[in-house]
Amino acid sequence: MQNLKMATAQFENSSGDKEHNLSIIRQLSARASAQGADVIAFHECSITGYSFARHLSKAQMLALAEFIPGGSSIKKLTAFAQELNITILAGLFEKDEDDKLYKAYVCVDKNGLVAKYRKLHPFINPHLTPGNQYVIFDLYGWKCSILICYDNNIIENVRAVKLLGADIVFMPHVTMCTPSTRPGAGFVDVELWKNREAEPTLLRQEFDGLKGRAWLMKWLPARAYDNAIYAIFSNPIGMDDDQVKNGCSMIIDPFGDIIAECRSFDNEIAMALLVPQKLTDAGGYRYIKARRPELYGDIIAQPHQSEQKVVWMKERE
Repeated sequence: MQNLKMATAQFENSSGDKEHNLSIIRQLSARASAQGADVIAFHECSITGYSFARHLSKAQMLALAEFIPGGSSIKKLTAFAQELNITILAGLFEKDEDDKLYKAYVCVDKNGLVAKYRKLHPFINPHLTPGNQYVIFDLYGWKCSILICYDNNIIENVRAVKLLGADIVFMPHVTMCTPSTRPGAGFVDVELWKNREAEPTLLRQEFDGLKGRAWLMKWLPARAYDNAIYAIFSNPIGMDDDQVKNGCSMIIDPFGDIIAECRSFDNEIAMALLVPQKLTDAGGYRYIKARRPELYGDIIAQPHQSEQKVVWMKERE
């Protein structure tokens, strides 16, 4: 296992415009490759757009979704990877031969599809089918996994992929700046985004406060720290359908420290060097070794009916 140059990206996607979104993915991948990155990660549904899908019928979703790996977007990502000599991770809606729909995230290199993951806890459209398995795959000698957005809020998922061997967990999101029962949460005024160049202060205050980054800091670094993993967080910037998103794509090391972060209002990448020694130097490595699953294995595995509530969707609708 050698040092790995990792990039994470933020960009303003266009709802349903795969050609446009793929063109931005190529631009940012080229920028990362020119700076020596081995891998670049983009946000959830970065190819298709995300929040607009809550308005789509099943027929419209099937028209938007693609087969994996046979769809055109995977072929284009593969061409980008070949051209730019970089591994690319990006998200889209997937369909299968039985017309089931999934929220998918893929890893593609110059040889084609490396890994595919289906979101375990989808909610943006009622026709989506939940995924039912974790994924572990190899990149440059590093064991990797993927958990999409809400999947990371269930702490057992992150621990599970760590126990399956993951050193790196890609965490693509479309998150923050939505209402919740937590104090300070809410939508960001679209006018603040439109006026960002002339009056950036108020927008930055919203993005960094409890509507955005301050909430993220309550839990995201802990996922990396507790599990001694590198967490690769990606999130869009700007308008996603009718919502403003605050970017903050970042790379967090096994000590729970942010070692790279996107901090502008623009399409941007952030890069960091991943060092294997941190995986075993971090406290989480020792804590995992000290576990006593005989005490709580049966407790964690006891029968439970999963119930998922998303406050902001009800408030918006």
